[in-house]
Amino acid sequence: MSELRLVVFDVDGTLIDSEHNIVTAMTEAWAHWDLGVPEPAEVRRIIGLSLVEACQVLLPWAPGNLHRQVAESYKEAFRALRLLPERDEPLFPGVRDALNSLEAEGWLLGLATGKSRRGVESMLDSHDLHNRFVTIQTADDNPGKPDPAMLLRASAETGVDVGRMVMVGDTVYDMQMAKSAKVAGLGVSWGYHHMDELGQAGAALVVDDFDTLGETVARLIGDCPCA
Repeated sequence: MSELRLVVFDVDGTLIDSEHNIVTAMTEAWAHWDLGVPEPAEVRRIIGLSLVEACQVLLPWAPGNLHRQVAESYKEAFRALRLLPERDEPLFPGVRDALNSLEAEGWLLGLATGKSRRGVESMLDSHDLHNRFVTIQTADDNPGKPDPAMLLRASAETGVDVGRMVMVGDTVYDMQMAKSAKVAGLGVSWGYHHMDELGQAGAALVVDDFDTLGETVARLIGDCPCA
């Protein structure tokens, strides 16, 4: 019987395109506290961090209590966005087929995200992805990225050695987390950080689409299906 293998995915910017809603919710949170208007490009840079940490990066001059208050306002704004019929956080092209192919090839699937547990559940509901992921690590249950805790906990929960795991993500935080956990990091080019940054942060490879994901993750753990 072959050893277990696990692919862990980031969510925002990797599986779903949520940038518009994240920028909108952060803009509303800033407005609530009379903080002006955040630069969309700066908000894009913090996608992937846990929420309070993201607010610390965006508002480095602010005291800790304001970071927490802005984070709570962001949560309220995002919850309201979820109720709108026109809300749209589409899957990136090829996601569903890639998940199907990986499962067919015997891979276990997981998530490691800066989203809240509630946010993940909403995403799974929206895209009918329940029961696809054997381990789900969120910012509610772990230190935020790039701390390696999410991946180490995923390893412990599934019994998969870190050498048989691949982290797929779109930000430097994902790649730094993977490197710290001694997990192979695979970057994706369609997300919120530049390809060159992903390589500098430790990505073994950066892919442009999901078409060859199964072959690529196998090669990263030295398990090439072509061998």
